[in-house]
Amino acid sequence: EGKKVAIKLSTGEAGNPNHLDPNLIKELVQSVNGTIIEGNTAYAGQRTNTADHMKVAEEHGFTAIADVDIMDTDGQVALEVKGGKHLKEDLVGKNFLDYDFMVVLSHFKGHPMAGFGGALKNISIGIASPEGKANIHSAGKTADVTKVWSMIPDNDTFQESMAEASKAIIDHIGDRVLYINVANNLSVDCDCVADPAPVAMADLGIFASLDPVALDRACIDAVRKSDDHGKIHLIERIDSRSGMHNLDYAEQLGLGSQKYELVELK
Repeated sequence: EGKKVAIKLSTGEAGNPNHLDPNLIKELVQSVNGTIIEGNTAYAGQRTNTADHMKVAEEHGFTAIADVDIMDTDGQVALEVKGGKHLKEDLVGKNFLDYDFMVVLSHFKGHPMAGFGGALKNISIGIASPEGKANIHSAGKTADVTKVWSMIPDNDTFQESMAEASKAIIDHIGDRVLYINVANNLSVDCDCVADPAPVAMADLGIFASLDPVALDRACIDAVRKSDDHGKIHLIERIDSRSGMHNLDYAEQLGLGSQKYELVELK
């Protein structure tokens, strides 16, 4: 109560059918008087600038349930990365500093580069400005979005860079945050892909925690333990991109624990 609440989610690339359903999240978002926050992208698509990004947000139904803030519209700020091997700073939209509390509302699924997208990716690349995204993808070598795609490091280094960006966000927000992963529409591709691979396995449910490392690990474990044969595609995507290294390094940085207790609510 009395806090300005940010709801961090992905609006999804234009045409993507797998993004979070606004009708599913509407009651939660409105109950906390939340503002949906996003950052413009660093890759070619329909969300590289605020005007086009807002059109996609409208087409996907998000502007109908809440205000949408593309945080880097009027510039960016640098958050210090403490104790990192690759990043010295995390560049985020300056409007991020306007919020008192954050609900990290992530669609858990696969990802072409990261292996999977969950809470940690949502606060690292998801909150970064386009230049910040370039900085993360290049492990600190460039913030130039026109050069970054020729400077992508090996998988482990990329995973570590994402974790370091996550640390900058967590150091800033402290305990004023709640993490929720919606594990549905489990394509091997992320919501940033306009034409993602077909969904091959059934929905797993909604997971929530105060610990983003535990949350992402619980979702991955749920995939691995599933009886659904379609899981092989998602597991291969996670493991082939060193997805687990993101959790190992995030745990090493003190962002959370991969040990958890799963409490089921039905």
